[in-house]
Amino acid sequence: MPTSQSTSHGTPVTAPAPAPATTAAPAPVRDYRADLTLFMVIAFAVSWLCWGAAIALGGTETNEAANAPYLLGAFGPLVGALVLRIRRRRRGEPVPEHVVPFRPALLLKALLLLVLGSATVLAAAVLASRAGGPELSLDVAKDAVKDVGGPAAFLVGMLVSGPLSEEPGWRGTAYPRLREKLGTLQVCLVLGVTWAVWHLPLFFIDGTVQHDLGLATPSGVLFVVSNIPMAMLVTAAYERAGVVASIAVHFAVNTTMILLAVEEPKVQAMILGIQSLTVAALLLTHRTGRRRP
Repeated sequence: MPTSQSTSHGTPVTAPAPAPATTAAPAPVRDYRADLTLFMVIAFAVSWLCWGAAIALGGTETNEAANAPYLLGAFGPLVGALVLRIRRRRRGEPVPEHVVPFRPALLLKALLLLVLGSATVLAAAVLASRAGGPELSLDVAKDAVKDVGGPAAFLVGMLVSGPLSEEPGWRGTAYPRLREKLGTLQVCLVLGVTWAVWHLPLFFIDGTVQHDLGLATPSGVLFVVSNIPMAMLVTAAYERAGVVASIAVHFAVNTTMILLAVEEPKVQAMILGIQSLTVAALLLTHRTGRRRP
């Protein structure tokens, strides 16, 4: 309500009413459907075309020429991520708000998550062995390392083919854009199913782990299903420490599974269960906010 004041001549002057308080309008949620469509088309096209060529050549087991397209196929998500990064910079578009930026202070957390990822596989293998599953053997691990030319070649191969070739795409690019409109659990399920479908051509390339498992077998089915808790596990790592952490967890799980030669359904089922419980604990103990790098 306005109030009155008097001038030196006694003439009343009405004071202006205070301006009404204004509240800042919430920032509009950006629609990333075009980005996601472009990323998925590139990721699947690059990978499936390369893997299709490997299949046509007879697979890596019988034809060394199939090795190149087989290896290149793993880089589909990375190519998609790079295209979107270049496109965003040229357009001057902002970074998605759910991107987790890299910070050196998070490296210790990434290392701890690496240990956790490996522990989920090792614990499952030990429990399965106690329950009558395959016995653990160091000879299997030694043979796996020897077959690819020694420890250095083995570790580099495990890091590049899978973690480095995929995580900048699935977690570093697709995840933040999906999170703009979906919750963490929903995004994990979407990416888990997408990831499982993306892997399917590998079942038809002679010489791959997936081909040895077979698609229409309990082991093959469990491998496909396990993509969902695995996607949730690396996503939980990404939310805590960025793409470095998701790479670390992806590397740890893949490497431990190869060293332990995880192929038996009993071990796979145990891994699936333990990773699901681990993911539940991680998601329940971490709240995500909208971040800006």
